Amino acid sequence: MSELTIWTYDWVPEGPRGFVRDLRLRWACEEAGLAYAVRTVPFDGRETNHLAQQPFGQVPFLRDGGVDLFESGAGLLYLARKSEKLMPHDPAGEAEVLQWTIAALNSIEMVSVPWWFLKICGDPDNGLRGWMGQRLDQLETIFGDREWLAAGRFTVADLLMADVLRVSDVRSFGDRPATEAYVARITGRPAFKKARADQIDHFRAADKDRPQSPLSS
Repeated sequence: MSELTIWTYDWVPEGPRGFVRDLRLRWACEEAGLAYAVRTVPFDGRETNHLAQQPFGQVPFLRDGGVDLFESGAGLLYLARKSEKLMPHDPAGEAEVLQWTIAALNSIEMVSVPWWFLKICGDPDNGLRGWMGQRLDQLETIFGDREWLAAGRFTVADLLMADVLRVSDVRSFGDRPATEAYVARITGRPAFKKARADQIDHFRAADKDRPQSPLSS
């Protein structure tokens, strides 16, 4: 059994399937050819049932022998240091990948997640729309000039940026063909398709053990 273990929920409702963030770690392992196992914590009681491993009651968290860490971004950078397929190990190349990985989290996802949350709560024209549009326009210019974000090739920075952008609502306003092509190119990779299919199958297999009740939020 591999020592590298990705922890996720045992089940989630249908809506989040394919988007729960253990997918990011699965995808990285598939790209890098790293053997891994998947283990679970219960979806029911998730706010408190694994606080020792994840202090906010979320997933994923990662275990590699004696190393434990939470947050998908931290897990991705840890995995990237295990394989040059995810990040070059020369100082300049690594720095370039690091800055774009953090940009995906801090400059894009920090805006897209609250914007999307307000949208699904019935406020599609919320005050974050202009900020979100500005960020997307800035990315459109960048994607128009380059195929990859860093190091002249696919890296963990592309994996994370594409995962942030693949939520269709995030890209649902404006005409940004370079961004659309970028997201399609990155999510067309076999490693992404396998990781996504495996996650969906994982949650679907647990349906038979669930009581018939309204979906949890």
